[in-house]
Amino acid sequence: MSADTRLEELGFELPPAPSAVGVYKPAMIVGNLCYTSGHLPVQTDGSLMVGCAGRDVDQQDAYLAARQSGLTMLSTLRTELGSLDRIKRVVKLFGMVCCTDEFTQQPAVINGCSELMSAVFGEDAGVGTRSAVGVNALPLGVTVEIEGIFELYT
Repeated sequence: MSADTRLEELGFELPPAPSAVGVYKPAMIVGNLCYTSGHLPVQTDGSLMVGCAGRDVDQQDAYLAARQSGLTMLSTLRTELGSLDRIKRVVKLFGMVCCTDEFTQQPAVINGCSELMSAVFGEDAGVGTRSAVGVNALPLGVTVEIEGIFELYT
């Protein structure tokens, strides 16, 4: 089954693909890899999921923000590539969670994005390498920012 079809069957709606708000590209293809810039949790209405994990939002809300960042990244990939079916596999995700010093569940939060990618691209191709770190602030007050590297079919 195609990734585009799987995404539709899962019932997820992609938010609008974000435009660059600085001097960078949302995605860039180099060889057979597509690199994405950091993606924020943009909702379908264009609003952002904001708040600091451990203070303003709980672990579950932060997990949902990570999933939404993943959906935003998929929107950029579909816009850049024309179809998610051009993606052979997830190579790497790098997730940052805005959190308090005491919050230590960054990996569980970034699972929101990782589990989405696994569901869309399959248990093997959808799971790559990953880092999950905590930071004290992210752009526009968002809860999560995630970037990725994807291998493309040639």
